[in-house]
Amino acid sequence: MRSESEQVLALEQRIQQLTEALRREERISRALREVGSALGSTLDLDALLELILNKLTDLVEADRSTLYLLDESSRELVSRLVVGGQVRSIRMRVGHGLAGTVALTGRPIRVSRAYEDPRFEREWDLLTGYRTESMLAAPLKNHLGRTIGVIQVLNKKGGGEFTDEDEAILSSLSMQAAVAIDNSRLFLSLIQKNKQLSDTTEQLERRVRDLSLLFDLERATARATTLEDLVHACLHRVVDACDARAAALVLAAEETGDLVAHLYEPGREPERIGVKSGEGVPGHVLATGQPVSGSDFARHAPPSPRVEGRFSFPVTRVLSVPLDGDEGALGALALYNKRDDTEFGEEDFAIVRLVAANTSTAVRLFNASSAREREERLSAIGRLLSQVTHDFRAPMTVISGYVQLMAEADDRAKRQEYSEEILRQFDILTAMQREVLEFARGERTIFVRKVLLRKFFADLARQIELEIGGKPIELVVNVDSKLVARFDESRVARAIHNLARNAIEAMGERGGRLTIEAQMEDLVLVIRVRDTGPGIPKEIEGRLFQSFVTAGKKGGTGLGLAIVRKIAEEHGGGVGVSSSPQGATFELRLPQKAPVGSSPERAGKRARPSTRPAAPKSQ
Repeated sequence: MRSESEQVLALEQRIQQLTEALRREERISRALREVGSALGSTLDLDALLELILNKLTDLVEADRSTLYLLDESSRELVSRLVVGGQVRSIRMRVGHGLAGTVALTGRPIRVSRAYEDPRFEREWDLLTGYRTESMLAAPLKNHLGRTIGVIQVLNKKGGGEFTDEDEAILSSLSMQAAVAIDNSRLFLSLIQKNKQLSDTTEQLERRVRDLSLLFDLERATARATTLEDLVHACLHRVVDACDARAAALVLAAEETGDLVAHLYEPGREPERIGVKSGEGVPGHVLATGQPVSGSDFARHAPPSPRVEGRFSFPVTRVLSVPLDGDEGALGALALYNKRDDTEFGEEDFAIVRLVAANTSTAVRLFNASSAREREERLSAIGRLLSQVTHDFRAPMTVISGYVQLMAEADDRAKRQEYSEEILRQFDILTAMQREVLEFARGERTIFVRKVLLRKFFADLARQIELEIGGKPIELVVNVDSKLVARFDESRVARAIHNLARNAIEAMGERGGRLTIEAQMEDLVLVIRVRDTGPGIPKEIEGRLFQSFVTAGKKGGTGLGLAIVRKIAEEHGGGVGVSSSPQGATFELRLPQKAPVGSSPERAGKRARPSTRPAAPKSQ
């Protein structure tokens, strides 16, 4: 039996061994905790791997540690070598050297004499001046079991060999390193994708803002009735979009070419002033065609007291761009001072360019529309005057005939009779003038009363005979002499006279028959005017009753039939036409009920029905 002193000594040795093992386990546990804590607290992969290598070197009592990461694209191991506290990198192909063999097989390797192992590559020692004796290497595997690198320790301190315990420590830390690398790659990929998503979202938001601005600007400019309204809408929106304190727009007046500056500052009335060429920042940009931006704008575009000096604040920053036109710059847009006193940025520049382009388009469209409206208005006035002149011919022909009869008549009663007929024709001229003006204004006031058709059509026939004026045209009037109807006598006479005149002109010198019929059909007075002319041209048949539509006859304006339709609609009725190469028939339908909008009286002198005999044809 061992003596008591021997037992005590053995016990002390055992306690010492257990104490050292406990300390070693504490160091391993502390190292693993530190690595685990670093895994959850740092995003720097290099720093994390350096920590793992340092802890591993200390725990296994190695001289140095090396970590290789697998580059899948080149099938190479890229090393992270700790030398003197610094991380250096080397490259090694998979399957070459001890580390390459571990990467290829996925199994750890432990050697005690590296130079005696044929797999060892001495080139790295020669390159670094280091001599490898013992070596322990293990694969780094991710959560899918795929090898993503190799970790190795070199040269056990004290000249010993690496143990099974060292291999277990290396395997534990290699798993930690693999987790760190995998998490870092995933996190970096997530960061990159989030960055891409953030950039895409920002771009989309910018696009949405631009589209919203363009939509709002388009809607505002479309509602503008004057150039000032259009300019004010553009300036108001670009100031809000760029968070600026004021804006100005210089444009050349379309008719005179004079420069006009439109000034806008929120909370103040917009101003419009005339400026000289090159005056103010936008005037300079208009003259040069070059944009100006920044706080040193005065070196390139001197401010003007008449432009920049009109704002309620000192101008310290400007962003101004030209408005492109068909021939050079159409104008220039300028923004003054950001509300937060910062510089205008690239986004502001993009917005201003966008607004300037759309403002240029809106101004050009507005100018083109205004010019077109002026031309159409002048053309319409000319056509209207031509129609009035054309329609005056019939009454003037009658007046001419009666004046000739008055000159030849000795009987006072006859002269009085002819005088009344002449006055009646002047009443007709007045009524015609009033009807054309009412037609142009879109007014609708008619005077409905009972009319004896026999007398109405007898008077009308005498006027139409004068209109025929000796042409080989036979006038036939077929009206029930007992009929009585209700309508505006003057307006309906005007409508029938327009239809008859068109028929006479259609038959021309070749002559033919002009038939006027009137009859009652189910409480509707139907008046037909029929001719034996060539019919209605196919190209205008579908739009015959529109304003200013004509078949190209000399002196025609296309208002006559439009007035006929308006008169029919005022009576609650309508007008239609049928045509063939043998002639055309117009049918006027007048319901015998008081139409909406009618009145028992209408201001103005009325044409008086006449019982006088027909006047002779003019010579």
